[in-house]
Amino acid sequence: MKITESYGAQDRWVADGTCAEKELYLPNDLIRTGNEQDSSETGPILLARHDKIKVKESTEEREAIKHSEPHYTDSKQQTLAEAVTVSTTKGVFHQLLLTSAVLLLAAACGMPIGYSAVLLPQLYDVNETLNIDIEMGSWIGKFPEGHQNTVRLKHLPCSAPFILLASVHSLATPIGSFASGPIMDRWGRRPALLLAIVPLFSGWVLLATASSHFLLLLGRVVAGISVGLIAAPAQILLAEIAEPRLRGLLIGAPFVSYSLGILLVYALGSQFHWREVAWGGTVLPLLSFIALFFAPESPVWLARNDQPERASKALTWLRGCPIQAKQELHKLTERFEEEQQQNNGRPQRFWKSLGELAIIKPLIIINAFHVLQILSGTYLVVFYAVDIISDLGGSDINSIQAAVLTAIVRLAFTFLYCFLLLMMPRRLMVTLSGLGSGLSCVAIAAFMYIRAGEPKTPSDTYIAAVLILIYIGANTGFMTMPGIMIGELLPAKIRGQIAGYLFTIFNLLLFGVAKGFPYAKAALKTQGLFLMFGVASFGASLLLYLLLPETKGRTLHDIEDYFQQRNWFWMNRKRAPEGPASGGEEGRPLAVSE
Repeated sequence: MKITESYGAQDRWVADGTCAEKELYLPNDLIRTGNEQDSSETGPILLARHDKIKVKESTEEREAIKHSEPHYTDSKQQTLAEAVTVSTTKGVFHQLLLTSAVLLLAAACGMPIGYSAVLLPQLYDVNETLNIDIEMGSWIGKFPEGHQNTVRLKHLPCSAPFILLASVHSLATPIGSFASGPIMDRWGRRPALLLAIVPLFSGWVLLATASSHFLLLLGRVVAGISVGLIAAPAQILLAEIAEPRLRGLLIGAPFVSYSLGILLVYALGSQFHWREVAWGGTVLPLLSFIALFFAPESPVWLARNDQPERASKALTWLRGCPIQAKQELHKLTERFEEEQQQNNGRPQRFWKSLGELAIIKPLIIINAFHVLQILSGTYLVVFYAVDIISDLGGSDINSIQAAVLTAIVRLAFTFLYCFLLLMMPRRLMVTLSGLGSGLSCVAIAAFMYIRAGEPKTPSDTYIAAVLILIYIGANTGFMTMPGIMIGELLPAKIRGQIAGYLFTIFNLLLFGVAKGFPYAKAALKTQGLFLMFGVASFGASLLLYLLLPETKGRTLHDIEDYFQQRNWFWMNRKRAPEGPASGGEEGRPLAVSE
């Protein structure tokens, strides 16, 4: 059945009382009724299974849609993969509302990261009841963003092992990430997040009430496991509830909230005792639990777990339009049934599915980018900004101001990149980000080489600080990409389980590189490190330019279909033909069949 109402891209977000449509192709048993309407749903007309009013379509049209692999569009035809990309204003609001609940949780995850900068200086105070030594402090947490040089610690020796020994929080995070995949695949994305909030809340309570060093360490471990449990389900949930044109913004937004959480705990720590800060840390987990408790489950997970009624309700709430909800649900169930038929009705084993080329390609892209991103210094330069600036321009630096400034710059640019994800193609944004990062690193290396052996001047400090801030601003584009690629590139049948493993690998890689940072710095000197950062940045840009498909405005189904092609390079893809109904480059499927 074909229902046609044309509209332009500017009419994409429509009023609550209407349900805008493009050329929608429906299965035979989904028909339009003019006298049945659910008053609780938006949209003037519902689709129902009925025998009265039927609109016929030719067998040739339906067969062309059914058997085209991968799906494609031309001037006359448009598949369901593209028909589900419209939400009413109410639907967009609901997507933003659910995203806001995840943002509360992301900010709650950022607070434990910055908490060590609040906790350790106060615990080193000789008048503190739970006074600690340097060895114990290194286990409770390292000093993010240069806090190891705060005024309260200037009397303490800052050896490399003290600065860089990984905290128990960092060691616990991969444990949570590893467990998150099976949990969200078994119980769902939303229950996985609700479950993960419990140890986060408990970790803060343990810290606030700790009467011994053991309880302090336990609180940090529990909070670290919780942060690991949250990362993958949060990204997957947002990817699966968002319509294609909003997906980049919604997946990238948690990074802004994460940075806000770090700044929030800095601000609280500057005014309150560490126990009071810990009690304050329980507020965001509690609020996010309440918000997520009333949120819908991912419709993708529901459709793939034999819960079509709940999936339909979730999609109608998220899209604001019953017509679009039914179409998207049909596409989800159709694809799931095709996967089952290919495996003779049996669920495919996870490890066996990893041998498929359509899964190998996104896994290689994601893991290769993880390695290059970490080697580009995305996190290392932020963690050790004060030390690096000291090497560049001298030691007379206000470390607290430098740490807060780097966090603010990261927050501002993360916010900017979220909107660039809404407006710019992914490939263009990340390529420009990598080029800017690489050029700024080369500039820093050249500056240090030129100034080597020269007396340090105040201008050297300011130049070094400006160059590092430029680098952090450009490189922040890399920070948003792992979550986006995990949410968009992985096929639905393994998306949940493999996402947790990918975050585990990422956290372990980051820990290993951070552990080796002082040795690399001793061998290569600071200028050599930045030269390595620059090479890695250029390498990441080249990698994504060659291999990363353009996913902006594309449905997750289209992206899955793209990876089923045999090509590895984006420029060798099969191209969809231009046509009046295709809406230009954005919104068209990634390929056509031959």
